[in-house]
Amino acid sequence: MKKFDRSDRSDVSNKPKSTTGSLIPPHGGYRKLRSFQCAQLVYDGTVVFCDRFIEKRSRTHDQMVQAARSGVQNIAEASMASATSKKTELKLTNVARASLEELLLDYEDFLRQRGYRRWDKDSREAMAIRTKYTSERSDQSDPYSLKTASPETAANTMICLANQASYLLGRQLKTLEDRFLKEGGFTERLYRERRRSRGDKTR
Repeated sequence: MKKFDRSDRSDVSNKPKSTTGSLIPPHGGYRKLRSFQCAQLVYDGTVVFCDRFIEKRSRTHDQMVQAARSGVQNIAEASMASATSKKTELKLTNVARASLEELLLDYEDFLRQRGYRRWDKDSREAMAIRTKYTSERSDQSDPYSLKTASPETAANTMICLANQASYLLGRQLKTLEDRFLKEGGFTERLYRERRRSRGDKTR
């Protein structure tokens, strides 16, 4: 078992893009975002879940997989877009969260329509999933045993993970909003840099 690095810094293989000037700030580095890591778990788990329990040719199968994929892709796109548009970063991050909320409804529907029990958020089972997520991540490709779990357990596990990803994105959005209000976006940065540049030339 290895510790799951949950820092928000960029790893060596995916350093934020940087420039020599200050106009375009460092950006990217999304692979080490906690929200991205958790969304990837949701995506991978959803593929396994749908292949096991949802008719592969059904619309529901495609919608669930695409919603999970959208969560991952929009976090990555938001991170890259942050270089020149904080508004786009906020928008795409919110789209990622909305996609996961849509996926949550599908898992809830799965349980309700089949008469399965939904775990209470403070139940022993749900707490075990959250504890596993926040402590360690197995090197195995199926850390939550979704390939062998019962339909009820698998769906509830995915609800726990999707809720965790949504929670992390909510915190991320709040941080982005506060930063935008404090520092402004690319337009404001461009204005400041142009004024500074003109000031230097007049000296």
